[in-house]
Amino acid sequence: MAAARPAGPAAGRAHPWLVVIDMQRVFGEAGSPWFAPGAPAIEPVVARLIAAFGERVALTRFVAPGKPHGAWVPYYEQWPFALVPPGDAIWDLLPGIPAGGHPVITRTTFSKWDAELAGLVGDDLVLAGVSTDCCVLSTALAAADSGVRVRVVADACAGVSTADHERALAAMALYAPLITITSSDAVLAELAGAS
Repeated sequence: MAAARPAGPAAGRAHPWLVVIDMQRVFGEAGSPWFAPGAPAIEPVVARLIAAFGERVALTRFVAPGKPHGAWVPYYEQWPFALVPPGDAIWDLLPGIPAGGHPVITRTTFSKWDAELAGLVGDDLVLAGVSTDCCVLSTALAAADSGVRVRVVADACAGVSTADHERALAAMALYAPLITITSSDAVLAELAGAS
């Protein structure tokens, strides 16, 4: 769903957008085969960032395709539990994530970066969510490759494991200055200084 951009200057260094990647039950609730163990701990950090960014927030959801094709066929043979419709409760956002009136981008791909998201958020992007080593990484690399300034909030992301989270952050840091690894405190201080 596309939303109108808030009034004011085009997205730039003083006006970044927060994109919250896949903070969903399937990744955030213990017992799910795709549970990211750090997700519950980052939920309040992500909620704080959402509040601070105001209208300049987009949320994403990962869902399974209706019929997998190509390399997705063997992928979903490993994860048949996920072959449920997009409206299934496993794809719901976590209760602590305030969706409000923010646009929600739903995709069947790990990367959420596409023309719709690019047209919404502009050229200065802050990423948070799960999992660091999959959908956050895929989105960050695609956005950076298209020339967008990307900041990944390390303490607002969670991976499949702590080691995978750290490895993904290290891989994204190799893309500096296109991608910068930062903290929620640094982002919040920047927002406070810009207002």
